[in-house]
Amino acid sequence: MRLIKCKTDDFLKITEFYKYVIDNSPTMETYGRWIYGQHPTDEMIKSYIDGGYMYYAEKDQTIIAAVALTPFQTEDYHPVNWSVSLNDNEVFVVHILCVNPCCQKQGIAKQIMEEVVGLAKNTGMKAIRLDALCCNEPAHRLYENCGFKKCGVQNWYADNTGWIDFYLYEMILE
Repeated sequence: MRLIKCKTDDFLKITEFYKYVIDNSPTMETYGRWIYGQHPTDEMIKSYIDGGYMYYAEKDQTIIAAVALTPFQTEDYHPVNWSVSLNDNEVFVVHILCVNPCCQKQGIAKQIMEEVVGLAKNTGMKAIRLDALCCNEPAHRLYENCGFKKCGVQNWYADNTGWIDFYLYEMILE
């Protein structure tokens, strides 16, 4: 499986994909708690595409997964007790990873994360970091099975959840 970098004209198909995933994932309310327009938003996806940070994978011309990868971390990540101190631009950060509901539980997310690791290494990043809602147990299992270590908890506000704890994960790249 390979990740395809989104182009500007992919905006509609990417937003429609996220809406479809949110509307058709039976566990979305329990684990991800995404509400389109609150998280993710059109503006968020557009900024990821415009920045060159949005990727997707497809099979038989159907999107089966999407993810945003920023080649930097923001101030929100500074208070975490990471295993190594790195400059913001030495870190890939994973955002809004999702898999088409018809393809879930087939190892797609793990394959996507393997691609993410390859991209990060190829661009000279020293670590990959990400956050997941404290209630998103399937995501925790995925990241830990992929070799990520939980480094902390932050209580953040999100429009779709209000104030809630997020677990912060890290993978150091060799």
